[in-house]
Amino acid sequence: MIRAIVGANWGDEGKGKITDMCAEQSDIVVRFQGGANAGHTIINEYGRFALHLLPSGVFHKNITNVIANGVALNIEALKNEMQTLKDAGIEFNLLIGERTQVLLPHHVLMDTYEEERLGDRKFGSTKSGIAPFYADKYSKTGLQVWELYNKERLLDKLEHMYEKINIQFKYLYNKPEIDYKEVYNTLLEYAEFIKDNVADTSKFLRDAIKEGKNILFEGQLGSLKDTDHGIYPYVTSSSTLAGYAAVGAGIPPYAIDNITVITKAYSSAVGEGPFVSEIFGDEADELRKRGGDKGEFGATTGRPRRVGYFDAVATRYGCEIQGATEVCMTCLDVLSYMDKLPICTGYEWNGKVYKEFLTTDKLYEAKPVYTVLPGWKSDIRGIKSYDELPKEAKDYIEFVEKEIGVKISMVSNGPRREEILYR
Repeated sequence: MIRAIVGANWGDEGKGKITDMCAEQSDIVVRFQGGANAGHTIINEYGRFALHLLPSGVFHKNITNVIANGVALNIEALKNEMQTLKDAGIEFNLLIGERTQVLLPHHVLMDTYEEERLGDRKFGSTKSGIAPFYADKYSKTGLQVWELYNKERLLDKLEHMYEKINIQFKYLYNKPEIDYKEVYNTLLEYAEFIKDNVADTSKFLRDAIKEGKNILFEGQLGSLKDTDHGIYPYVTSSSTLAGYAAVGAGIPPYAIDNITVITKAYSSAVGEGPFVSEIFGDEADELRKRGGDKGEFGATTGRPRRVGYFDAVATRYGCEIQGATEVCMTCLDVLSYMDKLPICTGYEWNGKVYKEFLTTDKLYEAKPVYTVLPGWKSDIRGIKSYDELPKEAKDYIEFVEKEIGVKISMVSNGPRREEILYR
């Protein structure tokens, strides 16, 4: 099976747990887009981990993990992440695409300086350098991994690259200039560190498909953060859709036969942008405190996540543009304290109720239209059988399923790998 696991919403849906769980049936786990700007939290027998670049298959010894060409490769972050796993006694196999683009030190600085410059008009960036990285990539001024091993070419390229960058740093941001020779020396260290992991990952994956291997593609963030189809401009800088797995990994698009889309039983988001079903005050604080395994705080930034009621309009849209073949609902146990469970089933805008997802300007003005279901008011964490759930919990799942139009085949009722229900 060739499966993609992706998010339906703003990210933070619980994809890490599901990827870690599904990796047990996989031969290869692949990261195909994004960078260290978002994390997948995983809890297993080794402990609690927040992975940012490493695929979630690293906890399974016989799996090959791949960082494919579409990823923004922050080698410093990767070194730290690999050391964390090594310290925990975890051994894993890793391949890095030779055409993968390398995130450079100025990308992080530029991201930080630009958010400062924008002030109130900022995008809510994680300041991980992602937007400047992709800007360089698509303007063809970035570096691919293979270029790290041609020293003469690398030094020449950096010299000309930083002529332009330093003008921007000095005159636009009023910040210190960068010594390209220091960057060069750092990149030589990076090249040495990853040299045994570098491979033609696209060919490796195409060969694996021919051999009938089970491959799992792990997406970062969610549908609403997609550059082309999300809440632009409050999006990430790469495609978060399952269809991009074929592009980022270099495989045929028809090879992907299962698209598992993850959504929470409520809504959460990090960063700026419209969020129709968002809640505030004590109500939000209570949900945030109870959410996830350690509350609703970003795995990368530690920022408090914005939270709200389940948004069926946004989730249906997210499932449709992902091409979902099945849905996994996570964090159902979090809602066990609530008397009533509002579900956003429409957007009221300009005197009319819409069932379809709207463009960013309209979303800012839209009001949520709720259908309210009764809560179950009992602890459901660890229940193994769907039939053992309270009637109200099953009614909630089945109502959401009808609204989004895709089968909910899995329900997560706790943060641990084994806390999952199959339907």
